[in-house]
Amino acid sequence: MSKKNPNLTAEQKLVMFEDGTEPPGTSELNHEKRDGSYHCANCGVKLFQSDAKYESGSGWPSFFKSLPEVFETKTDHLLGYARTEYHCKNCDAHHGHIFDDGPEPTGKRYCNNGVCLVFKPKE
Repeated sequence: MSKKNPNLTAEQKLVMFEDGTEPPGTSELNHEKRDGSYHCANCGVKLFQSDAKYESGSGWPSFFKSLPEVFETKTDHLLGYARTEYHCKNCDAHHGHIFDDGPEPTGKRYCNNGVCLVFKPKE
């Protein structure tokens, strides 16, 4: 059962709980280069470290690895083919899809909707 944060915007609710996707190239986090961490915008759980972020050219913030045990996955067919979708394990909020076209060492690309993330700079 998902636990929605009442402070989410309409776009965040759409993307995180209603199978929406933000338009590519619209997230301010695409340009974020500081050292820090990325957290679930719904529940605040830490999901990614900034050293795993890279420019994939996809238009969405991309990471080659997540922190351990923070996501659950399922297969979706919304576009007519199988994709691996990932959700926050803590609150069930949808974040994006995992692809096998990322850089080493993992070869993975966690393609994350920016509205689902909160960046916290390292202090």
